[in-house]
Amino acid sequence: MPDRLPHILRSDARDNRERILDAARAVFAAEGLNVPMREIARRAGVGPATLYRHFPTKEMLATEAFADQMRACYAIVDEGLADPDPWHGFCLLIEKLFELHARDRGFTTAFMSTFPNAMDFATDREQALRSIAELARRAKDTGRLRPDVVLDDLILVLMANSGIQATSPTARVAASQRFAALAIQAFQASSPTPDRQEMASSEPLTGVNGTPFRSG
Repeated sequence: MPDRLPHILRSDARDNRERILDAARAVFAAEGLNVPMREIARRAGVGPATLYRHFPTKEMLATEAFADQMRACYAIVDEGLADPDPWHGFCLLIEKLFELHARDRGFTTAFMSTFPNAMDFATDREQALRSIAELARRAKDTGRLRPDVVLDDLILVLMANSGIQATSPTARVAASQRFAALAIQAFQASSPTPDRQEMASSEPLTGVNGTPFRSG
């Protein structure tokens, strides 16, 4: 039993750390970076001392939560690039990045504005952009992606997707999924008009200017 105790403690510490990061990402995305650390500890189900032992400052906590967000983004890019069907990989990239950003709820923007010098991810970002450009090139070679599509087009629709507002997380993700379907249709070289996806929520949505609209 004594030999197993350190391993159990390390496992508990890892679990606590993941719970803290999960809670922090959710709270930061929903309420911004001004949420007290004690509130994050409460939502994570740990004591303040445990939280501060893992993350002595809010900047350290937010930085690690942001790093996890970036790793998820890069993993999506790698998954799309690894797909044996480049067009399917390109569509998967759009769908998953749109959903990731819809769940983000402005956390990335808030983090970058609050802690602009917290981390340097320029190298990883450039690598991700090169991978996306390579995936787009392969998709064009299949004849499925419009030949005039450039990387800035994808960045433009990602920015537009980040501007979607809704009355609930479910409605926001549903709107983002619909927008992804429309973006894919716009990027495709030639295709019939797809069936309209059912919205996951009947709640009213708002566009980037706050104007209400409904599906259907």
